Amino acid sequence: MEGMTIRLRNLRKAYGRTEAVAGVDLDIADGEFFSMLGPSGSGKTTVLRMIAGFEPPTAGTIELAGSDVTRLAPFERDVHTVFQDYALFPHMTLEQNVAYSLKIRKVPKAARLEQARDALARVQLEGLGDRRPSQLSGGQRQRVALARALVGRPKVLLLDEPLGALDLKLREQMQVELKAIQREVGITFVFVTHDQEEALTMSDRIAVFNKGRVEQVGTPAEIYERPATPFVAGFVGTSNLLTGRAAEQVVGTAGTYSIRPEKIRVLKEPAAVGTPDHSTAVGTVAEAVYLGDATRFLVDLDAGGRLTALQQNLETSSDDVAAYRGSRVGLQWHNRHNFLVPEAKQTT
Repeated sequence: MEGMTIRLRNLRKAYGRTEAVAGVDLDIADGEFFSMLGPSGSGKTTVLRMIAGFEPPTAGTIELAGSDVTRLAPFERDVHTVFQDYALFPHMTLEQNVAYSLKIRKVPKAARLEQARDALARVQLEGLGDRRPSQLSGGQRQRVALARALVGRPKVLLLDEPLGALDLKLREQMQVELKAIQREVGITFVFVTHDQEEALTMSDRIAVFNKGRVEQVGTPAEIYERPATPFVAGFVGTSNLLTGRAAEQVVGTAGTYSIRPEKIRVLKEPAAVGTPDHSTAVGTVAEAVYLGDATRFLVDLDAGGRLTALQQNLETSSDDVAAYRGSRVGLQWHNRHNFLVPEAKQTT
């Protein structure tokens, strides 16, 4: 397929009677930042390892740049993998670490050192080539691992939860930097994560995995605003589903509806009535959680079920939030934010 770096068809992986990957079809475009998102055991890492060549598929095909590589060894594929633990050589300098793959390929010394320095500069480590990994912070070691992966200009860079070992502040910083590096070098990044916010922040498109299958593929906005299944609606963002009798009473029609928490207004007047453009529900605040910049309300609805609402703290203090617990409130949101979630497909 023209313009596609990776093409997976009916990819399967079984371990005995357990099917870890149960028939995955994916197309990943040239130069795309593509994330595979899902909980532990959903199959995303196994798919990444099959693309890399570390795991042979039980069935199906893997194409890279139009060529079938399903049975090729890892070193025969134009890909490089970055792992969470970085896998740097502790006895080598940063420059030597980055140049190592070029040395294996017998690139002349002067050329490989020049390329290694260029790669370190690209990840903002210029002038640190003579240091060793033990002298670096976690974020700096992550950049070295990226430089080593990028120095050979692979067609595809595979990243297996590479930011998982970093603290929150550094992780958020590296998310921005990693996306900027990807834009600069222009190669395809395939990124595995269980962190929904990380996937939404960095990706051009996301595949959401569940039980060895892909539930939905789309842009971050499509995945978040228009979930294709109840699983996606619950896993990506805070779960807020109205079903059954509650959906009929609040929305007016049967079905399963997703309403994102930040779309819901909390009204102190519980008897608030709806309008032609807005849905309204009444309930009791089961919990109010002060988050600093916002407050999360968990409201048990009179109609049944529970909704979570997120309200910015424009004037609210933590003391004000505590007073909400157990109180009666109204919830209101625009009807355009009632998204009807398709029923989950039955698979055999």
